[in-house]
Amino acid sequence: MQLARLKHVLALAIAGSSLMIAGCTTQSSPAPESFKQAALQPYRLDSGDRLRVNVFEQTALSNTYTVDQAGYIAFPLIGQVAARGQTLPALEGAIAARLKRGYLRDPDVTIEVDRYRPVFVMGEVGRPGQYSYVPGMTAQTAVAIAGGFTSRASQADVDVTRKINGEVITGRTTVVTQVLAGDTIYVRERLF
Repeated sequence: MQLARLKHVLALAIAGSSLMIAGCTTQSSPAPESFKQAALQPYRLDSGDRLRVNVFEQTALSNTYTVDQAGYIAFPLIGQVAARGQTLPALEGAIAARLKRGYLRDPDVTIEVDRYRPVFVMGEVGRPGQYSYVPGMTAQTAVAIAGGFTSRASQADVDVTRKINGEVITGRTTVVTQVLAGDTIYVRERLF
């Protein structure tokens, strides 16, 4: 009886150790092809982007507007305009079309991104946190801005979490992979 109980306890200990080791070596899958495709697509607006909107010869309407958490900008005269998921030309067209309905005869609207939504750098970096995104930024650049790798960091690749077509996806990429505004870069601890 005592021997059977000892074998049972030993089996549980081995199983628990195996689960702990498996938890430490959790592997995220390689980044899907959609990660590369997303970097080649026109920029899509989302919450946190600050836009510089210029309506030609309408100084009262020309200003900076931030995409709110619901994905809208509050624009004078026409109210809430859906911005989330839109490209800059599509949003220009949407604002111009709504201004044309009873406010301006032939509005000429141009939009530029004044400030992109941030990237988040987590894990084994000197200063984890939120940082300003710059077009063309790579994971390695983001890590450098966040204080560089710690002595425990795995420097070969990183896990990137990105929203693609409304779906949040995480994949493992090299450090030279281009990141996008809103991405979360996670630097793992190396095993040995």
